[in-house]
Amino acid sequence: MDLGLEGRCALVTGASKGLGRACAAALAHEGARVFIVARGEVELQRTAEDIGAAGHQTADLSEATGCERAVEAAIELLGGLDILVANAGGPPPGTFQSTDLEGWDRGYQLTLMSTVRLIKLSLPHLLSSDQGRIVNITSISVRQPIPNILLSNAFRAAVTAAAKTLALEVAGSGLTVNNLAPGTIETDRVRQLYKDLAAKAREHPMGRIGQPDEFGATCAFLCSKWAGYITGQTLGIDGGELKGIY
Repeated sequence: MDLGLEGRCALVTGASKGLGRACAAALAHEGARVFIVARGEVELQRTAEDIGAAGHQTADLSEATGCERAVEAAIELLGGLDILVANAGGPPPGTFQSTDLEGWDRGYQLTLMSTVRLIKLSLPHLLSSDQGRIVNITSISVRQPIPNILLSNAFRAAVTAAAKTLALEVAGSGLTVNNLAPGTIETDRVRQLYKDLAAKAREHPMGRIGQPDEFGATCAFLCSKWAGYITGQTLGIDGGELKGIY
């Protein structure tokens, strides 16, 4: 299937590894011109070379200036923007009782405000595209909170609500806004949360955990010309891990 992504201009953040990298790689594979952003220069440059990215920029997305630099660099290099994949590393694990107020502030900036700022800065360009797409990477925790990751539970749920609101606001323009909610996908973050991945896999309905390239392929579809009637949705990529009906 031709996804209609050839030559499309995409900005993918948190893209040096894990789910962000998988999304960037899938888009690049389909012919999109992909600009990637992350904090670490060495790993980011390696990823850019590996996937054939059009360009890259280091930035700390927990800071307003980092988001500004990322979007400005992408627009300057690509000449426009059709796709934004907003992703940021998860905040540190912790319970309500173990998380101090400073931790709340840091999680707010990293997980919620990075997405808000990236969308705000990118929106004029995305609205001018004839195939504008926003995909936010969240978590199945927005529907079923996961123990010991309080800040991720709270702020990814806020991203989901904001995305739904925006999707309704811009639906008439043709710009779609969706969220991808991963379950247990084999990334560094999941390895941090679950020390025994083999045991976690045995508990899973499918008897295995997901792979990043499966996640990336789904992201590419949501960015495709065929997904133009899908908006305001939170799609779980979890292999049946979430037990809820919706």
